[in-house]
Amino acid sequence: MGGLVERMNIVITGHVDHGKSTLVGRLLADTHSLPEGKLEGVRNSCARNGRVFEYSMLLDALEDEQKQGITIDSARVFFKSAKREYIIIDAPGHIEFLRNMLSGASRAAAAVLVIDAVEGVAENSRRHGLLLSLLGISQVLVVVNKLDLYHYDEAVFRAIRQEYATYLESLGVKPVAFIPVSAREGANLVAASEQTPWYRGKTVLEVLDGFANPAPDEDAFFALPLQDIYRFSNDNDERRIYAGTVVSGAAETGDRIRFLPSGKEAVIASVETWNAPAKTRVRAGESVGLTLKEDLYLQAGEVIVKSDEATPVVAARRIRANLIWLAAAPLTFDTPYLLKLGSARVEARLEAIERVLGDNPDTESLTARRELCRHECGGVILRLLKPVALAPFAENASLGRFVLVDGYDAAGGGIVHEVLPEAPGARVNASALPEGFEEELFALLKKYFPHRFPEARARSGDDFSI
Repeated sequence: MGGLVERMNIVITGHVDHGKSTLVGRLLADTHSLPEGKLEGVRNSCARNGRVFEYSMLLDALEDEQKQGITIDSARVFFKSAKREYIIIDAPGHIEFLRNMLSGASRAAAAVLVIDAVEGVAENSRRHGLLLSLLGISQVLVVVNKLDLYHYDEAVFRAIRQEYATYLESLGVKPVAFIPVSAREGANLVAASEQTPWYRGKTVLEVLDGFANPAPDEDAFFALPLQDIYRFSNDNDERRIYAGTVVSGAAETGDRIRFLPSGKEAVIASVETWNAPAKTRVRAGESVGLTLKEDLYLQAGEVIVKSDEATPVVAARRIRANLIWLAAAPLTFDTPYLLKLGSARVEARLEAIERVLGDNPDTESLTARRELCRHECGGVILRLLKPVALAPFAENASLGRFVLVDGYDAAGGGIVHEVLPEAPGARVNASALPEGFEEELFALLKKYFPHRFPEARARSGDDFSI
């Protein structure tokens, strides 16, 4: 038996009539990814009905099968190379696609942007670039299609590449490559075309095969958001159990770990599980408890990482984020919101709106805005009341995805694009506890209330119950 086949999720997007469906259909045909006899069947059907065959018709034929429940997944199309299988994530609309991506319903590792050489960089071409910027998709390929209509003129390709590359650069999107293609003729899709001797780069399939899939969760850096801390007083059980679900990586007893944002360190003494055999190792996806060789005062919301492991997890007070706003009341500058990220909860305020993408093309804006309205997506800067341990979404989806709550309602969701330095002149939280206060209080409680200490739960901002 062979090993597991690698798969990659990609999104192929482009303005209407720029040839996206033809590109996908031709990839399906040229990579021999269609069901047996499907290509010949569609060709024969066109001949019988006096229609000109188009590769985009292959998608229509697959859609008919999907409606009958014949194929696996009506929202996905598959094609394959010698290296992996590709799953094309359907993008039914800008807002719906953003909502799915930001919520984790689907996640693309890479994107292909299709531009018509005849029409050039259309308004939606710009919007699709902004869409990828909002989602933090860094692996981007741009194909300039229908160059056969210009007899594969290199000057046409270069002009479009220059214009679109300049625009994408303003969004922080850096395509891996621009490729001149003719989807209808199959030029430079799977095999290099003799029609473009001036182009010496890779084919579309070669570029896709060069993209990297996100590392499997277990192979990534270790991260465990701390959900709660438990103490049991039965049978003189003095253990403190630090509980949560591992979102990536693995760790084992004896590993030295660090809690962020506090920076406190300890060594794992044991792994505690519920209704499961004893174990010494934890890995991504497991809900576990850890005991430590050192007593530490900690609060839910910390993130546990390995002390000796490189990690993108940092303590942040300001973030550049991309979010979709769903509440009826707009996102404004003077409203405090509750940001929920992993197990952390912290007050957040809007500091800046950098760009906006809405349902209507006229709502796209790269200029300053005072609010973000319902169903608009924006690039924003958020200021947090206290440091929160997080990672850019591109590095770890679980630690880079958040929800904003307004009152009691989930008002919006987004992803962390970048951690920003503290703003000059930012005010320090006057209610913050002085350095070392928690440890001193912990020691005093243990000294003066040795019998009742296990029941004492000191949480910052709450009354202490002794």
